[in-house]
Amino acid sequence: MASLLIDLDVPEVAVLTLSRPESLNALDAGLMAELYAAFERLREDRSVRVVVLTGAGRAFCAGQDIRDFGGPVPAVADGPDAMLAFQQHMSRIIAVVRDLPQPVLAAVNGPAVGGGMALACAADIRLAAPSARFGVGAIRLGLSGCEMGLSYHLPRMAGMSAAAEWMLTGRLVSAAEALAVGLVSRVIGGDGLMAAALEMAAVIIGNAPFGVRMTKQVMWANAAETDLARALERENRAQVLAVQTQDAVEARTAFAERRPPRFADR
Repeated sequence: MASLLIDLDVPEVAVLTLSRPESLNALDAGLMAELYAAFERLREDRSVRVVVLTGAGRAFCAGQDIRDFGGPVPAVADGPDAMLAFQQHMSRIIAVVRDLPQPVLAAVNGPAVGGGMALACAADIRLAAPSARFGVGAIRLGLSGCEMGLSYHLPRMAGMSAAAEWMLTGRLVSAAEALAVGLVSRVIGGDGLMAAALEMAAVIIGNAPFGVRMTKQVMWANAAETDLARALERENRAQVLAVQTQDAVEARTAFAERRPPRFADR
């Protein structure tokens, strides 16, 4: 059975559901392979403009399946090269998510721990159910709390003090606390999480495709930029490119005519 469900029923939206509910959607060899394959396909699919990532059952993702990964996991005896290759395989999925041209929206429906928290942080936007919990799992297993991009993302999203506390203690952080420090944009109660995620996706889709892609690209590039001049230069180049598109003309025309724009991604 597939460990990743892909729903394309909503126009221009791909809903990816981690579907190993019996193991709290923990990442095993099969699910990792399916994630890599799905993101590779989506990268080239211009008909999909937003990706929503969520989990089946009561969890978002419990991190790496350390009980049964379903594939070879190197041990210390295998040497540092084998262990590094495995770590790189696991962590590269974070760069793949971040490098997608489409915005990725994480609908965190329950616990997101270790690699699951890292996946959520790799998304551009995070919405959470009240049952969501976030935790840095590796530190509790005798390892470094810095893994799969967490030491990059958390200080930028939650601030250095909160990030340091979470990575050094490994404690579970509630959805309310995650909202208070800015890790998530919204906490949605009841059964409204996916409806809210799809509503936000629709708002994004209401903007010009090229403009959305450029916004994601420049936003993340400038998040790590230390030089204002280079940040301004990226913005300027993106605007010069965007203003030349047919969709930019259509957006201005539709605004003047007080009607929804009809974009052609040109």
